Amino acid sequence: MKTIDVVGIGNALVDQEFEVSEDFLKKHDLKKGMMELIDEYAQNTLIAELSQLGELKKQSGGGSAANSLVAFAQFGGKAYYCCKVADDEAGMFYRQDLEKIGIETSLHQQKNPGTTGRCLVMVTPDAERTMRTHLGITADLSSAEIDDHAIAAADYLYIEGYLITSEIARGAIQHAKKVARENNTKLVMTCSDPAMVKFFRSGIDEILDGGVDLMFCNREEAELLTGKDDPQAALSVLLKQADTVAITLGKDGAVIANRERQVHIPGVPVKAIDTNGAGDMFAGAMLYGLTRNMSLEDAGRLASHAAAELVTEFGPRLNKDRQQQLIERVMSAQTA
Repeated sequence: MKTIDVVGIGNALVDQEFEVSEDFLKKHDLKKGMMELIDEYAQNTLIAELSQLGELKKQSGGGSAANSLVAFAQFGGKAYYCCKVADDEAGMFYRQDLEKIGIETSLHQQKNPGTTGRCLVMVTPDAERTMRTHLGITADLSSAEIDDHAIAAADYLYIEGYLITSEIARGAIQHAKKVARENNTKLVMTCSDPAMVKFFRSGIDEILDGGVDLMFCNREEAELLTGKDDPQAALSVLLKQADTVAITLGKDGAVIANRERQVHIPGVPVKAIDTNGAGDMFAGAMLYGLTRNMSLEDAGRLASHAAAELVTEFGPRLNKDRQQQLIERVMSAQTA
């Protein structure tokens, strides 16, 4: 009997968010809209520069998969996260931050020396986010941090694409996939970032090897994966590797398809302030819908509305009350 809805595997990063100008990005030669890995010294230097601009807007326990699980848990799902933090102040903050939301972890069993990873999120006035990440100890995520019992007890295993930058983590993914397949746990993967597809394509192919049950990507990632500049054409290619594919299209919504049917999910008009975490929110909300036996349309609409709601404020999370109000509003509109 399955007792967990979703187990996630991903980086454990304390997200710190700042507002910046286009000139700041140019001054520091930061490629807009991309995530890049940097060392601890470079990150500390950048933090010092950012601190001169003004206050830290938001701080939370993040990482792509963690953001999705937060959304999932706040809608009411049961989630478990496999990750790695150091035995430092940031690591303590990370564990407590997730557990107070109701996400189970194995972090209380870890006493790891080192530095917990951080992701600096720089948001420009057009709501685009540029990220510079020092992975810290999460770069050493290994099979030792994978909870086989949790995966076996879960309906879904959700794998974060960012993990493919680490050879050790890639081994952990293969171990987790094996456990999932042996226990009829559905496999879900998210590309996480166009840079992962562009520069670490072999790692994405490793996750997709043997097929997955559900795949999340945005338009750019889909184009890079397939060589097709049209989402419809990209879907036909991606469905050879995934039973269900969701391609997010920003303000234009999303297209979701399985091998039987395809649906277009309309975008929700809003004034975007910060797009950080929109894709993660979409994935978390859609997974919640699917675990509650919603149709592709209903799960997609919930996901689209949740992502639209998220980008109207800073940070990769909504508070729980807003999420509960959102699901009530969306579901009422669908049944009206």
